[in-house]
Amino acid sequence: MDNKAENASPVLPPKKWWKGKLAWMKNKYLLASAFFLVWMLFFDPKDVSSGINRWRKYKELQASEQKLATQIEGTRSELGQLKSNAQTIEKYAREKYWMKKDNEDLFIVEDKAENK
Repeated sequence: MDNKAENASPVLPPKKWWKGKLAWMKNKYLLASAFFLVWMLFFDPKDVSSGINRWRKYKELQASEQKLATQIEGTRSELGQLKSNAQTIEKYAREKYWMKKDNEDLFIVEDKAENK
């Protein structure tokens, strides 16, 4: 009987497959860094997607500012012409407000492409 006990190998529990693969989960610094990264990317009020949306809105506002600046310059030059020339005032009144002289008939032709 002693012979059998010496030859018999001890019974080892089966090796767990995940034990070696999830060993990195014990590193608290890696876990804290991963949590911080996920938090900053998705849950923080200043996350990446919000930053991208704010940048796009900023670019749209810059383009709008440029367009409005050109409109302001055009309006200022038109105002300068209106202040200096009486014929320009008459032309402006006819085009913008459809004013006419007493002995004239006014025909307004609208383009269908503009109405759409």
